[in-house]
Amino acid sequence: MWRRPDGRALVSTADFFTPIVDDARTWGRIAAANAASDVYAMGATPLFALNLVAWPRDLLPLELLAEVLDGGASMAAEGGWTIAGGHTVDGPEPMYGQAVTGEVDLDHLMTNAGVRTGQVLVLTKPLGTGLVATAIKRLDPAETAPGGRLADLTAEAVAEMTRLNDVAARVAGSVGATGATDVTGFGLLGHLQKMALASDVGAVVRARDVPLLHGVGELLAEGFVPGGTTRNVDHFRPHVTGDRSERTLTLLADAQTSGGLLFGCSADRVDDAVAELIDAGHRAAAIGELVDEPPGSIRVE
Repeated sequence: MWRRPDGRALVSTADFFTPIVDDARTWGRIAAANAASDVYAMGATPLFALNLVAWPRDLLPLELLAEVLDGGASMAAEGGWTIAGGHTVDGPEPMYGQAVTGEVDLDHLMTNAGVRTGQVLVLTKPLGTGLVATAIKRLDPAETAPGGRLADLTAEAVAEMTRLNDVAARVAGSVGATGATDVTGFGLLGHLQKMALASDVGAVVRARDVPLLHGVGELLAEGFVPGGTTRNVDHFRPHVTGDRSERTLTLLADAQTSGGLLFGCSADRVDDAVAELIDAGHRAAAIGELVDEPPGSIRVE
């Protein structure tokens, strides 16, 4: 973040990854939405981005890359930011993402060190995209394609991963949220633990209230757990008390792609926040509270 003398600031972030779905254009849309999430998590508006690409041109046609870039451009157009250029290199496997720059009024800045004791935690998207992405990679494509047994779950996951966090950021700001984080690779537990530690508070999570993609419990039972999720569980388990069952921890620590925002707001505004998010199509929920307990500790109920 770069603070300007006029009371505003520029924020910049970068993110890119290998394909997580079979359709090239959809991958581009997901990657672009994911790259902008850090900007939205600070209450900022994306202004412009640079494409970041690695491409094995001897293995995959450039026409396929054009579809990826078109997907990224369509998401940028939807979010109102400009693709100002980018950089492409040869690589052993395809990777795509964006470096995104945005702007925020410092009076409305949200940081992961800004939540306070007594605030309620609001999550704006359901969890489970890590499990779904792993199933897509391991299963026959027919099972996740239209008409397949996982078609509805895959479609739901793609819809959430291509949902921008612009509305979530606007709602968070409108209810006076002072701290927020996006939920991505470290999972809900990981990002919450880091936010609570930075804010010098503890957290309580009501596992029953955390929204999940429909059917991810079955994927968990079938063993479609990504390596990143397993590492999250191992790393953040020592910070968790209460319900430490493997199922609960795995779902709460599932490594997300283009996940929602997690923010804290006062108890008297949380109903307004959740209602507005639901009206906008989000599967949002109040999932816990910030409490006066050891910084970075999480109690799961």
